[in-house]
Amino acid sequence: MNQLPILPLAKSALDRDSLVRTDPNLLTELAQNSATRVLSVHDSLVRLNGNPTVEGPMLLLEPVELVPLSEIEVYLGKTLQTTTDFDGGELPAGTPVLLRVLSEDQANQLAGDWHNLRRSAAGLSELDAGLWTQALAIANWHLTHQFCPRCGSKTHPEQAGWSRRCPVDDRQVFPRTDPAIIVAVTDEEDRLLLGSQGSWEQNRWSVLAGFVEAGESLNAAVAREVFEESGIKVDDIEYLGSQPWPFPYSLMFGFKATARAGQTLQPDGEEIVKLRWVSRAELAAELDELLLPGRLSIARALIENWFGRPLEGSSR
Repeated sequence: MNQLPILPLAKSALDRDSLVRTDPNLLTELAQNSATRVLSVHDSLVRLNGNPTVEGPMLLLEPVELVPLSEIEVYLGKTLQTTTDFDGGELPAGTPVLLRVLSEDQANQLAGDWHNLRRSAAGLSELDAGLWTQALAIANWHLTHQFCPRCGSKTHPEQAGWSRRCPVDDRQVFPRTDPAIIVAVTDEEDRLLLGSQGSWEQNRWSVLAGFVEAGESLNAAVAREVFEESGIKVDDIEYLGSQPWPFPYSLMFGFKATARAGQTLQPDGEEIVKLRWVSRAELAAELDELLLPGRLSIARALIENWFGRPLEGSSR
């Protein structure tokens, strides 16, 4: 297997412009700037500009066009490429983009449909993919880290939404990213190991994955997770690529590894209930029946990398 190409959610055409985040007046100035555009997010949903059946572009509005009641606002950065403005015109590169995370009541005040791009975001432009990934990850962090981990007091955002501070003990906390590994394991016949979780549909399969534990290297996490979920010990662990996965705020590291010969598959029975080795010929013959990971995921990229070509029409 070769190194993975640049994955859908690893693309970005956004300058995060991080050096200006310390300006305490930045969000106010952005909200008053007619050149600023606002991306609104609600429950991991966004609104699209134009035909809702077409992927993107995401709807970016002037600050005055949105309900200015959001408790969570974040400066995402400046665009590095032009895009379509809300009125159909051209939005130039260098446009500052502000994120507003809306409650259900706030979202209901806005016209238009909200869309979940988790299955279709592979077709987004580099700008929209970068905006969407960054916005979801930072929004999810804010929504789940509103209280001080030391004293439990309600924290408030700082640094243009890129940190939170406790008013009681003056503790500052920053957005977290959870590292996770995902691995394409092959055997001595170059067959691919696929697993199925108990909560999935009957014929849904994917490669094995799991979170990195405290004080653990990525390679050690690969070996541990594969053994825990399948009873298989692996060698020749090799890194292939990565991409963010903002569900809620993970970073996925893709690997390949080789199973030692003479081992028996033993699913853990809790997370993984079924395991199988599959050859390329078997996978090709079953594409109409198998439910495989969507094109947005690094799991799909790992399977296709092993297979040697895109798997047309096999993700649902």
